[in-house]
Amino acid sequence: MTEAAATLTKKDFQSDQEVRWCPGCGDYAVLSAVQQVFPDLGIPKERFVVVSGIGCSSRFPYYMNAYGFHTIHGRAPALATGLKVSRPDLEVWVATGDGDAMSIGGNHLIHTLRRNVGLKILMFNNRIYGLTKGQYSPTSERGKRTASTPLGSVDNPFNPLALALGAGATFVARAVDIFLPHLKDVLQRAHRHRGSAFVEIYQNCNIFNDRAFAYMTDKENRETAIVHVEHGKPLVFGEGKARGIRLEGLRPTVVELGDGLTADDCLVWDETDSTLAWVAAQMLPPELPTPIGVLRAVEAPTYDGLVVEQIESERERHGEGSLDELLRHGDLWTVGADGHIESAGADDEAPAG
Repeated sequence: MTEAAATLTKKDFQSDQEVRWCPGCGDYAVLSAVQQVFPDLGIPKERFVVVSGIGCSSRFPYYMNAYGFHTIHGRAPALATGLKVSRPDLEVWVATGDGDAMSIGGNHLIHTLRRNVGLKILMFNNRIYGLTKGQYSPTSERGKRTASTPLGSVDNPFNPLALALGAGATFVARAVDIFLPHLKDVLQRAHRHRGSAFVEIYQNCNIFNDRAFAYMTDKENRETAIVHVEHGKPLVFGEGKARGIRLEGLRPTVVELGDGLTADDCLVWDETDSTLAWVAAQMLPPELPTPIGVLRAVEAPTYDGLVVEQIESERERHGEGSLDELLRHGDLWTVGADGHIESAGADDEAPAG
């Protein structure tokens, strides 16, 4: 850890821009969490970059006192990929929303995850289009009544965690805006992961989709509606940890502990097991508690690391190279002022034909 990085505080990452989300928006909590986590990562401030697309969450770079890009709708992963490949020393985070990432940006997201680019992708999921005033989004539940679906949506929603796992993401997690200590822990884990880290953050839009997650965030519901997935620990939940999750084949079921049944009889979480991650991604209310935490974390070669290796290998074989030589290599044409080709030929190294 450098001396400069060791002295950073939350204030160092607060920009001079007025934060202009709606009062009570869950984005404030996510912003605060990120601003608290960044100083503890031991990275100089000038190496942080935040990239966003379009949407309420995508105002994020304005409010972070760090380098950043506010790109176009859905394209944040593409621009962030180019940045990470060209500057692998940078700590590149992506702020996106369920509409930005799951709809117009869907292809960019899945291929970023497939390639395992070393980005940290925070997907704010409020199950609504907030910036454009309340249309249903790709994660809105079926039957959702909005300005664009007055009779109720007939779409089946995306499951973001399942989508990320299907794309081969090497780190997949879920957190909730108001569970600040847990959210910060997940962000720390995402940072430490070498490849693509995908974090779905349940975030309340109190204007257009208020209390979308009240079934699990209200204090009286938290014990019974949420199960924390922690590597090496059994899946137990409920008041006094009186319930657990067991598998019947590959089907998770809730059991009441007692009468000889203990936490030792419950499913022990293994974040390196891709099958378990898929099972957890399918755990949906009201039949099952909602899992939060790290569902999958495995190591694999990163796209940016492999590209750097290729470049270094070619540099060792052929030397540093020259841009001028590159431009003048191969088939060459000389075009006159009238637009006609005056001469054509090939340099000594150009292939025949």
